[in-house]
Amino acid sequence: MAVNCKKPWGYQWRSSKSFIIFIIVLALFADTFLYGFIVPILSYMLEVRLNIDPSRTQDLSSSLLSIHGFVALVSAPIVAHFADKTPNRKIPLLIALAACAIGTVLVACTPSLWGLFAGRMLQGAAGCATWIVGFATLVDNVGTDKIGQTMGLSMSFVMAGVVLGPVVAGSLLQLIGYWATWSVPLLIICFDIIARLLMIEGKKQSEERHDQSLNQPADTPADEQTSLLQPSESSRQSSSVDEPAKADVEKPASSRGFYLTTLSDIRVVVGLASVLTMSSIICAFDATLPLHLRKIFNWGSLPVGMTFLALQIPVMLLGAASGWLRDRVGLKYPTAIGWALQAPLIWLMGVPGDSHFPWAGADNNGQAIFVSAIVGVGTASTLIRGAGVLQMTMVVTELQTKNPKIFGEHGGNSRISSMTEVAFSLGMVIGPAVSGALTELIGYYYMSFVFCALSVILAFSTFLVFDDKRPAERPEDV
Repeated sequence: MAVNCKKPWGYQWRSSKSFIIFIIVLALFADTFLYGFIVPILSYMLEVRLNIDPSRTQDLSSSLLSIHGFVALVSAPIVAHFADKTPNRKIPLLIALAACAIGTVLVACTPSLWGLFAGRMLQGAAGCATWIVGFATLVDNVGTDKIGQTMGLSMSFVMAGVVLGPVVAGSLLQLIGYWATWSVPLLIICFDIIARLLMIEGKKQSEERHDQSLNQPADTPADEQTSLLQPSESSRQSSSVDEPAKADVEKPASSRGFYLTTLSDIRVVVGLASVLTMSSIICAFDATLPLHLRKIFNWGSLPVGMTFLALQIPVMLLGAASGWLRDRVGLKYPTAIGWALQAPLIWLMGVPGDSHFPWAGADNNGQAIFVSAIVGVGTASTLIRGAGVLQMTMVVTELQTKNPKIFGEHGGNSRISSMTEVAFSLGMVIGPAVSGALTELIGYYYMSFVFCALSVILAFSTFLVFDDKRPAERPEDV
């Protein structure tokens, strides 16, 4: 008997790939916006609202930024484990949004330091879940031959959150005050709630993660998510007799086997190192630039916010072009060139205000040199950002093409996203902690030199290891 199942309102566009990608990009934008939002107003929150001694501002700023990454680092494997076992991406995204909303309200309203740390911890866990589930959903909905361009364009919009967060916070705090400033992230969260409630996962993506056609019991009724023609018992027995070798090859790997398999590939290791180092550098800027610029140029929250805008605008404008380039020539050359260009520019950022370079003081050329260097770093980083995770995704796709069941029924996209999130979160811990400590101990100039040296190492590593073929030209796809 036929069952007349009425589709929900707007099913066609609410379940389309384009709309789902839009929702995920919006979710990632909201997370990056909220992370960067606190950066230029953190000193105000600590010194004015919580009456903390200014001498503790640098240490507490580094700790508050690091705790976000530490919580994400701890929660990433747990989130990925459950994300790869659920066929529905919408529910984890809604749970993450609820945690993010609670954390944001706590950060804005708390009168105590422990409440501020608790709010940041909630934001860290929510952001971790959003990135793992969101990135896995993007990979599910993007073809291999267009992944670089699509991810580049998507990340351009996501990076707009990194840009707008500090700019909006710094500007509004100076223009309209503290409480009105927090109305912006709360409005973004409300809009995100509406968007995520509208999302309906497409049938194809749901089936790919939850294909039960070969494992469903005989007494289970067929529905629109399962095949009406189940393979017979005799055909399954015939297949098991005729193809024993294939059954052995396609035996799913455990979670432990997944990590051992992927980490045994040097491309994955260098990809993780690329993600970790880039995350450390960006988060080091968040932890040290506001106080450093106040010290050498006497800049307030508004010009500091504009500085982060100068860092991120090239990423927004050139992200799609960078993705297009990767799709055409592969990852090796663009990524290695990006790291090589970024190294001297990071060193140059530490020159203004240092006693070794009197010609780059605050009263003469220092400001022009610093702004030029930070725009250059932003431009070079467009060739680096996302390259590590793309390389890791290509390795997993390559392995799954050779053996579709190697990583289990639902594949390994969530777990590769988890590895990326762990590396990025570790950078969020290391970057602020190390940069803050080095700035206090040996000065901002030598801290910049350390990150310059790391960039040189990554330039050589990515040149030696990363793929030099675009995804569509890899042998297993031909």
